[in-house]
Amino acid sequence: MENIQLNEELNSLMKRRLEELDELRHSGVEPFAYSFKVTAGSKEIIENFEEETKREVSIAGRIVTLRRMGKASFAHIQDASGKIQIYLKRDDLPGQYENFKLFDIGDIIGVEGFVFKTRTGEISVHATDLKLLTKSIRPIPVPKEIVD
Repeated sequence: MENIQLNEELNSLMKRRLEELDELRHSGVEPFAYSFKVTAGSKEIIENFEEETKREVSIAGRIVTLRRMGKASFAHIQDASGKIQIYLKRDDLPGQYENFKLFDIGDIIGVEGFVFKTRTGEISVHATDLKLLTKSIRPIPVPKEIVD
């Protein structure tokens, strides 16, 4: 009985993500982009942060957390070297911010922007351009913790 319920939940989640995929396509967003130029990885951005410098970067990664608010949102993306926070502001991403509401954990995105430190001290990328690189239809697996 539990497996049936899990399958129904998975099917409804995948159905919602397929509907989001269609909505993105109708709004002119290609959900499976062919290329994106990356200039830095998350680890390198964090290790080379200088507060006085407004460094422009281009990074790509999988969305692993989302915190959507009204006019601004935060997300963490993970790339091959680690994880970094991105900050998205509606006024800085006209049109793109509305599409961001259709992005999910597991989607792979490309972000262009500048590096800054938040009020809480977290090094982040303030997005000035956003591109969906791959829409995730299936949810990413939740790893089981192994305790010895």
